[in-house]
Amino acid sequence: MKILIALLLTAAACVHADEAATNIEQAWNAVWSRFYLPQVQTFGDYLSSYEKGDEQAHLPTADEVKRQFPNPCGYSTGMEDGAILGGAILSTLCDRFAFTKDESLREKAANVFAGLQRCVTVHGVCGFVARNVCPEDAKSIYINSSRDQVTHFVHGLWQYYRSPLSDESTKKKISVILGDVAERMIALVTPENDFDFCRADGTRCPLGICRMWNVQPHEAARLPMIYAAAWDVTNKERYREQWRKYHTEAIAQSANPGENKPAYALLQMQCSLEVLHALEADAALKATIHQRMIHVRDLAAKRFTNVLSQIAKKSPENMRMLGPDWRKVPEWKNQKGYPNPQWGPFREIWHLTREAGESALLLLMIDNTTVTTEQHALLKKLFGSFDYTQNASCGIVYHLAAYWKARRHHLIP
Repeated sequence: MKILIALLLTAAACVHADEAATNIEQAWNAVWSRFYLPQVQTFGDYLSSYEKGDEQAHLPTADEVKRQFPNPCGYSTGMEDGAILGGAILSTLCDRFAFTKDESLREKAANVFAGLQRCVTVHGVCGFVARNVCPEDAKSIYINSSRDQVTHFVHGLWQYYRSPLSDESTKKKISVILGDVAERMIALVTPENDFDFCRADGTRCPLGICRMWNVQPHEAARLPMIYAAAWDVTNKERYREQWRKYHTEAIAQSANPGENKPAYALLQMQCSLEVLHALEADAALKATIHQRMIHVRDLAAKRFTNVLSQIAKKSPENMRMLGPDWRKVPEWKNQKGYPNPQWGPFREIWHLTREAGESALLLLMIDNTTVTTEQHALLKKLFGSFDYTQNASCGIVYHLAAYWKARRHHLIP
């Protein structure tokens, strides 16, 4: 009887795993067919239609981008988070390849890398990471980036460099790119400049989102992470010195990121700590970084349960909601001189989708074998039941990231 029960449980687990695999492949197809922008090899933030060819018809025109309309960050336009998404997808491809050894992933990774390379080179401003590139002319950018963009950009390229997916030619290109980003930080992130890496036009960011030091605890590890990654791929002592200049204080500041930070903030913190943990040679400091990462994971675990309960209260119609044409929304907010179109009810659906994926991924980035039985069940339920065919949020990228991280570590059969 015990053997029969065990066999039945195993069979049930395999059924759930099959459902998750089938469902997640729909997410994969949606990301590549709807969110991917082949003209620039980057990804957009949301869909305003499910009709083929019109999914991202709301994207800014080249003329609008050149005029920096509606704002220099491209907030709410669909061009806001391309560097973030590209970095996240590149990391996901590394995990999927590590598990499947699927050679077809090489071309996809090369395309995503090309898109990220375009974000850092098309404008001619050395080391500046643009948020995205306008698909209409494949060159226009919004001039205000952020430390969030740079964090995922550097983390994704660093993962790709260390993956067998990248060849020697690509590794050399990554070395140049991360060296350029580090050089911009060395030149501009100084006390005299209030540690701001500046907009593409060389002026200070009025929002404070490009400041790299004297920041909040969840942001403190970003700067040394950039230098550490640059050192790892170039072996230049100049970057190691900058890394060691900031690392001890950054880890100390990272102790208490706050109980109520959104999942995206915790994820970017964890990405920074992951690089620092991997490269740290000092045993005591490495152990401290590990403690910080465990704390971040525990915070994310609470958020994961909470966000799934919020999604459960939404109807299927709610979760299928499309984003608007930002030009036509009735409400705009002024963010320190940056007019920002407001998405209305869609913002919550976009955010919940993203939070679910980000918090799930955070459970798996450190000591993944300690995922609880309850969390494991929630992960399988998320992957197996979420409707990826009718969701307009780029947040499904993080669902993919979490799923392939789980597969890589054999947490799903």
